Amino acid sequence: MQYLIDTANINEIKAAFDIFPLCGVTTNPTIIAKEKAGDYWELLREIRGIIGVEKMLHVQILGSSIEEMEREARAIHNNVGGNIYIKIPVTQLGLKAMRVLSQKNMKITATAIYTEQQALLAAMAGASYAAPYINRIDNMGGNGNNTAKEIADCYRRYDLNCRVLGASFKNAQQVQQTARDGVQLVTVGYEVLCQILRHPLTDSSVEQFNSDWNSLYGKISLL
Repeated sequence: MQYLIDTANINEIKAAFDIFPLCGVTTNPTIIAKEKAGDYWELLREIRGIIGVEKMLHVQILGSSIEEMEREARAIHNNVGGNIYIKIPVTQLGLKAMRVLSQKNMKITATAIYTEQQALLAAMAGASYAAPYINRIDNMGGNGNNTAKEIADCYRRYDLNCRVLGASFKNAQQVQQTARDGVQLVTVGYEVLCQILRHPLTDSSVEQFNSDWNSLYGKISLL
């Protein structure tokens, strides 16, 4: 499974890429607006500068027509560059935009997915990734992990060239279950990313190692 970080916070991105083996960054309009960064293009270019041109950067478009969505997608490619995925919600307009933009060799991430059928339609329309909202599905009384698993199984069953990008996680358990279910990628916030790695017994083991060593040898002498 591959990991991405779901944030537009520059400090979080720097810290995460310094530690974790990440394959990219996902953003959305809410995440970007939360940063109050001022210049939109400057923020995206700064993210690109941190992660490099090979890592994935997923950026959502907001146009209210196919023409507007295409212009915005091209502007993202021209102003930011690198390995860009255009995020498009699975609405009727969005589904059409996926087909139009993918035919023009733009890579698409279908987002705001809540059902297996939405994900199947997105894949047929040309999306490279489909992002089911795990925790939000749970909050609506569904089972987000099960939905993500069903989508992944569906893609394998019909040999579709689309991968599942699990999104909207609130705890490490949801991420762990997603990995068990055969989902290929997840995007998580910085706090959840740290939760995945952290375990109190790991910390106590390290403390015990240090205590046992120092009680006998003290600071190690480097030759």
